[in-house]
Amino acid sequence: MSDIAIRVDNLGKQYRIGGRQEGYQTFRESLMDALQSPFRRLGALLEGRNGQPQDPQETIWALKDVSFEIRQGEVVGIIGRNGAGKSTLLKILSRITEPTTGRAEILGRVGSLLEVGTGFHPELTGRENIFLNGAILGMRKAEIARRFDEIVAFSEVEKFIDTPVKHYSSGMYLRLAFAVAAHLDPEILLVDEVLAVGDAAFQKKCLGKMGDVAKEGRTVLFVSHNMAAIQRLCHRCLWLQNGEMGLDGPSDEVVISYLNSVSAKFTKVELPGDSNKPMRLRKVRVAGQVSENGEPIEMSEHVNIIIEYDVNRPVSSSHVACFIHTIEGICILGTGDVDTNSDGLGMRGEGRYKACVQIPPNLLGEGTYTITVTMGIPYVVAYDRHEAIIQFQVIDSSSNRRKFQHTRRPGILGLELPWSTEKMS
Repeated sequence: MSDIAIRVDNLGKQYRIGGRQEGYQTFRESLMDALQSPFRRLGALLEGRNGQPQDPQETIWALKDVSFEIRQGEVVGIIGRNGAGKSTLLKILSRITEPTTGRAEILGRVGSLLEVGTGFHPELTGRENIFLNGAILGMRKAEIARRFDEIVAFSEVEKFIDTPVKHYSSGMYLRLAFAVAAHLDPEILLVDEVLAVGDAAFQKKCLGKMGDVAKEGRTVLFVSHNMAAIQRLCHRCLWLQNGEMGLDGPSDEVVISYLNSVSAKFTKVELPGDSNKPMRLRKVRVAGQVSENGEPIEMSEHVNIIIEYDVNRPVSSSHVACFIHTIEGICILGTGDVDTNSDGLGMRGEGRYKACVQIPPNLLGEGTYTITVTMGIPYVVAYDRHEAIIQFQVIDSSSNRRKFQHTRRPGILGLELPWSTEKMS
């Protein structure tokens, strides 16, 4: 017996840009459509279309020639930029929409959470929607009743369980929808980027539940822009690029490749002036003591960050700061020019300024880092801010690497700490 849970073969989905989505119409809409139809036909004749199909340029492929297989019990992440086709793929797998080309084979009962409240009827209560969703998933009433208390407890909407869900907030909708999708024992769970709606505590709770579902041997497809969650939950990752398959492999490798592709790759950036801003970033550069022109910086070198900026009109109580992040988006440190000026730099007059900060050697471990630069009045206003504007790489080519089992010293920090050893007996 095959252990394949999902098989996708040359899947494609084409949409017409600006095309009308036909749905149920009222009598008034049908009447207006009939009256307007002759004028639409006349317009088509005048434009030379004469009933012919629209120009192919007016269509877009949301997915094109996507193929992969997912085995039972696999937890697979799906990543990519907005518009890459991630949600379209899950809608096809959930049978919400049909593919234009290719086929998708699903072997098992599917539970989907693609949007907040997917499958909920607004006029029904939370209690009724739990049983409705269970029936849609093919569950027996007795099975739903057995999990009912657990679902309600997880969702934390006990006081409102008999209230029509049209009165729920988006957060309450999400809590109940996720609880239903995760607790009604689907063999395949499809989860889109819905966790962004919940608060931090609930997001953590949902990620924990998804981890439990994975441990139970069920198949999970998880679409997210949270790379840390993807790496933590998923051993395998699919990267979609403009509707096509980019990479398919171990999550750590695919995530790093994806983040490298969307991050700035410059170690020197120059920006045009902007007199409308009180302060404006003009240049940023990263260099080691020896390394220049984008070369990797040795762990044993100082990392120098040089920032040039314009002050277009006098400002006070302002600061210039930079933040170092790993390529996965984890903030390592933040530092500002007030760190060594506890009283601030006072009033800054008009002119060009140059600020330098030096990161000590053997602080950052091997890896790729990005720098975010901001300037303004702390906690009040940001005059100028640039996320991940430059990127630099730290390497360790010394013999210290051979002291460890790994190919690189583990951890983000590269500190060599003092140890002492003594014989006790």
